[in-house]
Amino acid sequence: MKTILGIESSCDETAAAVVSRGTEILSSVVASQIKVHAPFGGVVPELASRKHLESIAPVVEQALEDAGISRDQIDGVAVTRGPGLVGALLVGFSFAKAYAFALDVPWVGVNHLLGHIHSVLMSPSPPEFPFAALLVSGGHTSIYKVSSRTDMEVMGQTRDDAAGEAFDKVSKAMGLGYPGGEIISKLAESGDPHKISFPRSWLDKKKFDFSFSGIKTAVGRYMQVHEDSWHDEKADIAASFQEAVVEVLATKLINAAKSIGCPRVAVAGGVAANACLRDRVTQLAAKAGMSVHLPDISLCGDNAAMIAAAGYYKLAAGERSPLNMDVFSRMEKL
Repeated sequence: MKTILGIESSCDETAAAVVSRGTEILSSVVASQIKVHAPFGGVVPELASRKHLESIAPVVEQALEDAGISRDQIDGVAVTRGPGLVGALLVGFSFAKAYAFALDVPWVGVNHLLGHIHSVLMSPSPPEFPFAALLVSGGHTSIYKVSSRTDMEVMGQTRDDAAGEAFDKVSKAMGLGYPGGEIISKLAESGDPHKISFPRSWLDKKKFDFSFSGIKTAVGRYMQVHEDSWHDEKADIAASFQEAVVEVLATKLINAAKSIGCPRVAVAGGVAANACLRDRVTQLAAKAGMSVHLPDISLCGDNAAMIAAAGYYKLAAGERSPLNMDVFSRMEKL
């Protein structure tokens, strides 16, 4: 078991990658649907599924071509099983099953969140085990104690909205567009992060759960109260909102690592590309005497390389998925 084809279609990115021995990325192709969903301010599930159907075969063929290999050189297939949009997942999942069956190679379904954790483990200097990992994206915000490539324990998670979802919805409320994370981050560069004191939802400070629904309401309320002037404060609103979210994320990650006596922290997921979050975690970790491990920006968003990497270790351990396996849309054990 050496060369793994990875396939990812959990949301609005159709992706395929070829990874060797779980760490060497031979190719990684991502077909984005941003232009399709931008007019709606968010992902439309039915449209996403249709675009996956159009893109999946060409994306896989491009991944093989970029890797410089043929189909008969694939030793196994790994595919995102969930969580995600059911229709979108089914496209990649069904394609992977058929592809593996046709090639007569083993295949395995991979938890999308496990893949994100592996994006950190694919770096040139991966963290030693155990480490505390913050997984933060458009659909998920959790902290894990990662004891091995297959042993990961949830320490805390969002009780309502994910951090990335909050970025998207605040951006939509301000009429800035989609995807909100990148737009808010760019606008915040010219704003004052301390100009507006948006609330921090700490919940129980001794625990590591999150809540981001309240800050969305706070931003909306600020816009209502300052109806005549908020348009001139967009940069300050963006910076202050981002500051509130990042402060909670970074602080809880460091506190989680302290609680288990672990001097190593990592950040993964789409929001891991946020420069403010990366800087804040690095600063707080330095003060606490901890090392920080961040994935390459290209591996932060949804991609198939991380799925292939996670799948490699599953297949190498002898795990195989049956052809009657189905996708799942909600959280399951990693």
